[in-house]
Amino acid sequence: MTTLGAVFRPQLPPERLRGLALAAEDAGLEELWLWEDCFLESGIATASAALAWTRELRVGVGLLPVPLRNVALTAMEAATLHRLFPGRALLGVGHGVQDWMGQVGARAESPVTLLREYLQALRALLRGETVTTDGRYVRLDRVALDWPPTAPAPVYAGAVGPRSVRLTGEAADGTVLDAGVSADGVRRARELIEEGRAAAGRTGPHPVVVYVHAATGPGADARLAAELKRSGAAGRALGAAGGAERVAAEVRRLAEAGADTVVLQPTADEPDPEGFVRFVAERVRPLVP
Repeated sequence: MTTLGAVFRPQLPPERLRGLALAAEDAGLEELWLWEDCFLESGIATASAALAWTRELRVGVGLLPVPLRNVALTAMEAATLHRLFPGRALLGVGHGVQDWMGQVGARAESPVTLLREYLQALRALLRGETVTTDGRYVRLDRVALDWPPTAPAPVYAGAVGPRSVRLTGEAADGTVLDAGVSADGVRRARELIEEGRAAAGRTGPHPVVVYVHAATGPGADARLAAELKRSGAAGRALGAAGGAERVAAEVRRLAEAGADTVVLQPTADEPDPEGFVRFVAERVRPLVP
């Protein structure tokens, strides 16, 4: 079955999160995804609050920018969330927007090398291992968590370029694809992920999470077109605007292409964010297998 989620965009002030998370829980939404975009809102702080306010809602963070965060700190925060809210936290890491990383003096010369080293260390720490490594970017000396997760804690990774997508198959437990990816792009990403998994000798499931632009209600078509223009995707056949059937049809296309989870991403100017999550849970969900 395809998992369905929605995004709480950090263009909304943090104080809006509680009402939206409760609306998502009440409507039966499966997953609420958050972003750690510079310089808007913290992914970990918002995730912990949303998890504390709800009882069953799964909360994802996609993505935590690795140049901005020491891997030991991310491991500590991830382990804490997994122990406080077993089975409900979903954390993804990624390169971060390079211009933003440059603004804070954290831009890496080789983002792919950094992400590979980071994923290897982070997953080992979350398995409860003592890690010593002297990589190009990640350096740890006998670091181990005192309170590692009590159950497996998968680490997702986000990627856009083919080398990075292949790396997610090699070194992460799941992949997050942004809303600029079409159904054909999802199929190609699946091929690259499998190449990475085969090279690393990895087996077992590897879930793929895909964001998709979506708009409903008055002015939906115009708002989606403006969103695509803002994101540099004007003229591309991405996303869905309109009623539940149109949006569900796009979700089904992405699922058929290989998405395990589809996360509906509202426009930055969505006039009713709480209504949007209710729309996803109550009207789109019944139309998606």
